Amino acid sequence: MPRPLPQTPAPGQESVWDYPRPPRIERVDAPVTIRLGGQLIVETRDVVRVLETSHPPVYYLPITDFAPGALADADGSSFCEFKGTARYLDVRGGGEVRPACAWNYPHPSPGFELLDDRVAIYAHQMDECTVDGEVVTPQPGNFYGGWITSWVVGPFKGTPGSFGW
Repeated sequence: MPRPLPQTPAPGQESVWDYPRPPRIERVDAPVTIRLGGQLIVETRDVVRVLETSHPPVYYLPITDFAPGALADADGSSFCEFKGTARYLDVRGGGEVRPACAWNYPHPSPGFELLDDRVAIYAHQMDECTVDGEVVTPQPGNFYGGWITSWVVGPFKGTPGSFGW
């Protein structure tokens, strides 16, 4: 499928088609919360996001800001050509467990050191994820972990036919 026509961002919005490749990492000045099983498992303002062409931002939160017992080692790993080798984590909250729905980079590649001791979560596996009070929409598909908010426009990688973008 050829590269799609990017949506035009309105004032205060950004287009994922203006994000770079290789990705950029940046700090975010906004509160982020995640709920699972009716339990608030993390609430933090210590947030970084990774921005990559055609993807909504992926938010990374400090492991130490999660509720005790909310994260546990899981089987599996993957490799990102930019960030390095990721390990997977189970997420627990309110008596529920979501296997391998979080990941982090224990030894991030040069340029991505801000990811050290941070974790990202698949929003579609949680009850609710918010950024600055807005409930996020998960990135389409089950492979990518971006969070869509009203200030980000696409189209977004992960929709059917977007593999080659």
